[in-house]
Amino acid sequence: MTDPTVQTVHTRLAWHAKRRPDHVAIRCEDREVTYAALHRESNQAAHALLAAGLRPGTRVAYLGRESEHYYAIALACAKAAVVLVPINWRLTSREVDHVLRDSGAELMFVENELRSIVDRVRSDLPWLRTVISMDSAEGRRGVGFLAWKATYPVTNLEPGTGPGDPFLQMYTSGTTGLPKGVVLAHRTYFTFAVNMTLAGLDWIDWRPDDVQLVSFPGLHSGGMAWFMFGIVAGATNVVMRMFVAEEAVRLIAKHGVTNTFAAPAMLQMMLDEPAAGPDGFRSLRKVVYGGAPMPTKLMRRFVDEFGCELAQMYASAETGSVVTCLPPAEHVPGTPRAGSAGRACPGNRVRIVDQDGKSLPPGEIGQIVVYSPAHFLAYWGNQEATEAVLKDDWLHMPDAGYLDEDGYLFVCDRINDMIIVAGQNIYPVEVENAIYAAHPAVAEVAVVGVSDERWGENVKAVVVLRAGQSATPRELMAALRGRIANFKIPTQWKFATSLPRNPTGKVLRRVLRDPIRSDS
Repeated sequence: MTDPTVQTVHTRLAWHAKRRPDHVAIRCEDREVTYAALHRESNQAAHALLAAGLRPGTRVAYLGRESEHYYAIALACAKAAVVLVPINWRLTSREVDHVLRDSGAELMFVENELRSIVDRVRSDLPWLRTVISMDSAEGRRGVGFLAWKATYPVTNLEPGTGPGDPFLQMYTSGTTGLPKGVVLAHRTYFTFAVNMTLAGLDWIDWRPDDVQLVSFPGLHSGGMAWFMFGIVAGATNVVMRMFVAEEAVRLIAKHGVTNTFAAPAMLQMMLDEPAAGPDGFRSLRKVVYGGAPMPTKLMRRFVDEFGCELAQMYASAETGSVVTCLPPAEHVPGTPRAGSAGRACPGNRVRIVDQDGKSLPPGEIGQIVVYSPAHFLAYWGNQEATEAVLKDDWLHMPDAGYLDEDGYLFVCDRINDMIIVAGQNIYPVEVENAIYAAHPAVAEVAVVGVSDERWGENVKAVVVLRAGQSATPRELMAALRGRIANFKIPTQWKFATSLPRNPTGKVLRRVLRDPIRSDS
């Protein structure tokens, strides 16, 4: 029998398939997959990957929505010692092209409705040798996923990988506007839970009898982590193909969901559904949120109306896992600590430093740096960027904040001005570059985030037009279609005669942001 102490995702799956083969691992739409079936399917797919000539470390891309097959492919990649590269299905062909070029993926899985995106870019990617359809036994071109793997054995594979070997490559935007490949190891999905268990804490926990809703996109590091933590624990994962608030509420009631993870904006949408209420949510024992603070009004509603616990986490793709947690007991609406991101979880450390890297005392705002044993391995093919962020195993976060006397972290702002819309990260420079390229009338532009009750934040652009030229918000929005994903396109526009800059010429986003936030 497989040793359950080995901290690789494929080893843990094999353990559960042997120990509790008939326990449901995944529910998706009207389908159920047991741990034994998931183990067999991912074994077949792993054999097929090896038969395709892939070598250890080869990148394998996936473009589509989540399903039981998506997660089987992820586990198959682990068993074949290749690295999965999930691609957000909301991206444009230009953005998909960048990910495929940067990763060098040699094989790709794609859903038919997105196949046209791949067709537009594939001719310039000679290393992308194989494209497998995810839809039906026969895809529009070549064999579909089910038929592709059907003839291969279900026997287990031993890839020889360990906790520190790469498993996943998630793409996240950077301050330059170009997405970087964050390489994550198997340890990502074990370290946090193990350290919490050893410390005897259940701030955030997963149990074998849990039924957890995977509503956060599995093409995002947070969604994949939530699913994998469930698999490691042997829980049942109710997978949504994409998040729809009405459907999430229905699934919680139908399947007796016990825990879930979401951005505050997603939770707000769920609570606003007519079917939401204490009766429909009575199975919930814990709701974990992250990506943005929870508004006091929303927190109070959860605490007053629902019987489940709330836990907030602070993390990023680069940290690999949870860094700090605001435990359920601290969720007292209106109290100072309820506005914090909690304190460092066992095994982690948090410091606040000034521009010279010197630690600051409690109460002083500076850059947040964290130590997390689950941290990412590297930015793929970008050693310079890796070294700029990861120094002596300390991650320099893009956030500014402070610690109180008891070590509770308060996040004040994002040093790199990242915008979060319903849990989706957006970086201003990427949007600004697209606006410059999209319309010749734009002389200058600055993009900032503005507060929004429903989405957490919205994207706003402040534009300076060239002398004698004109453009309307509608024209600018239309010009951006197809250049960047729709959720990145500004929904608010303001025209100005100039942008505020510091003596070195850098745009002062804070000056733009403050009045905008006050009138939004």
